[in-house]
Amino acid sequence: GNMKMLVTTGTSRWNERQIALWDQEDLSVPLLAENLDGSSGVLFPFYDPDTHMLYLAGKGDGNIRYYEISSEKPYIHYLTDYRSLLPQKGMAAMPKRGLDVSSCEVFRFYKLVTIKSLIEPVSMIVPRRSESYQEDIYPMTASNRPALTAEEWLGGIDKGPVLMSLKPGSHLPESHSEMKGLANSTDTRRSQSRPGMLPLAYIQDRPETKDAKEAAGRADDDRTSLTNGEDLALCSPPKTENELRQKFHKQQEEIRRLRELLGQRDVRITQLELEIKNIKNSQPAQTHPTC
Repeated sequence: GNMKMLVTTGTSRWNERQIALWDQEDLSVPLLAENLDGSSGVLFPFYDPDTHMLYLAGKGDGNIRYYEISSEKPYIHYLTDYRSLLPQKGMAAMPKRGLDVSSCEVFRFYKLVTIKSLIEPVSMIVPRRSESYQEDIYPMTASNRPALTAEEWLGGIDKGPVLMSLKPGSHLPESHSEMKGLANSTDTRRSQSRPGMLPLAYIQDRPETKDAKEAAGRADDDRTSLTNGEDLALCSPPKTENELRQKFHKQQEEIRRLRELLGQRDVRITQLELEIKNIKNSQPAQTHPTC
């Protein structure tokens, strides 16, 4: 992150798993070294620079430790740990822009459980009663837009990541280079945060837009019998615990994806209404000659 420190995991000379914190400017002596336990599994460190949280998950362990990193002594503050009876063989993390901010989810792991042949999502949720957007736990985070082009990077230019807000409905403004390249073609402009949105001129020039929407609505109704690629009419009830767990996770993912789709559609509708209003306001008033 921006603390100019490094975190390493490994084993001590007594074969104990160890975590160490180093100063980027001086790697001769660690700022802090702490022994964890005598297990032999490799540690998987995950650091969240937005909340300064460090998560440690060991291969073969069933728990995940939480730490908070600070720039002052003692630097590393142990908080608590997540415990499970199922050991993990591998771990992966969801990018911050894929989290469920409505439930105050600040981190999400994907845990590989080989004894049950499944990948289990593990969410880290801050307990909050309010359902509104919590800005204190969701600062500006790295987006999926590159900060540099290949030519700029080869030229020695260095920039920080392009930041974005996780607040629902917010979107990245178009970069300077994109605005310059599309200045003479406003009708074909598309917002990067709303991929697939049709240009306003295209919508206005097509009188069959309403019919197309009705046809799309009928197509959506026809697809309601499918969920997660399975036909509900042919879907058999789960017979084992493993099948039940897999179907549960599929349903949770389907619900999350539908919520994101609804949010994106609301943003698209608002954007179209604003653009139509701006075009109407920019058109000169028509005057009729009097006899």
